[in-house]
Amino acid sequence: MARVDYGGQALLEGVLMRGRTAVGVAMRHPDGSIVATSEQLNSILHRNRFARAPFFRGIVLLYETLVIGTRWLMRSGSVQAEGEGQELGRGTIAVTLAVTLALAVGLFVLLPLFLADATTKAAIGPDQLLVQHLVEGLIRVAIFVGYLLIVSRSAEIGRTFQYHGAEHMTIHALEHDDPLDIEHVRQYPTAHPRCGTEFLVIFIILSILMFSLLAGQNLWVSILGRILLIPVIASLAYELLRFGARHRDKVWLRWIYLPGIWLQSITTRQPDDSMIEVAIASMQEALAANGETAPDGSLAPITVPMPDAGELAKEMEARAAAEEAADAATGSSGTGS
Repeated sequence: MARVDYGGQALLEGVLMRGRTAVGVAMRHPDGSIVATSEQLNSILHRNRFARAPFFRGIVLLYETLVIGTRWLMRSGSVQAEGEGQELGRGTIAVTLAVTLALAVGLFVLLPLFLADATTKAAIGPDQLLVQHLVEGLIRVAIFVGYLLIVSRSAEIGRTFQYHGAEHMTIHALEHDDPLDIEHVRQYPTAHPRCGTEFLVIFIILSILMFSLLAGQNLWVSILGRILLIPVIASLAYELLRFGARHRDKVWLRWIYLPGIWLQSITTRQPDDSMIEVAIASMQEALAANGETAPDGSLAPITVPMPDAGELAKEMEARAAAEEAADAATGSSGTGS
């Protein structure tokens, strides 16, 4: 039986897979091994009985994706720096999220408003509200696509986009109940109809429509209104994303959602076999944590349990202290001779 409850996120040299009740994580350690673990979804919002209710569930998923995704993205960075022991406190994650959200709102929501307001008033006068709104929408689209094109030029981001492709391909294989092995996963495309990129495309289109309700308001009302409408638009975008994914077999609907697939040609790339292996390991962790099993014949990559961050922090401090002592002893010995 095909399963469609799994989503995911690319990390630095790793993949996070999300099921109904838990997430699985796998990363390629600098020593070549795969470290893996799982985590239960037990936030207050997730436990709420409305967590799966239409419209509300989009907000819950967005919150958990931001919080859990940011934490594991930061953890994956420390793994690649061989700093797994860096414990990420709630304060650090909260500050990181606040800064990230502020930059996103400023860049993709408020900057287009300011630019459109300035350019249309200078060019055609203050009374052309429809023109100003359309210009704002075009600027928002241009900034979004330009941002993706710019960041995709980074070699590190490029590898992350490869893991993004491996994540999608693995989910495709699971949804078709195929064995999760490199041969079967390799048959599927890197684009997926429930991708976060497609969510953002729908969000931008909806924002153009809904921000039109604020046309004619003064600048401060327009700013506040846009910020307050963000969760509403995100909730609607998630429902439209689910609807489009369920009915993608209809030709007319495929054409409507095609821009989201096109943009995934930027945010996903063909992975190598080692990346697919990590994605499969992550899915295996997620399936086990959600009380499910992979299709028969699936690959079971050899993984190493991800060490506890607190214990590793102590070990790393002790190792650093020992190295400093050894360096000091060597320097002292050299001076004496």
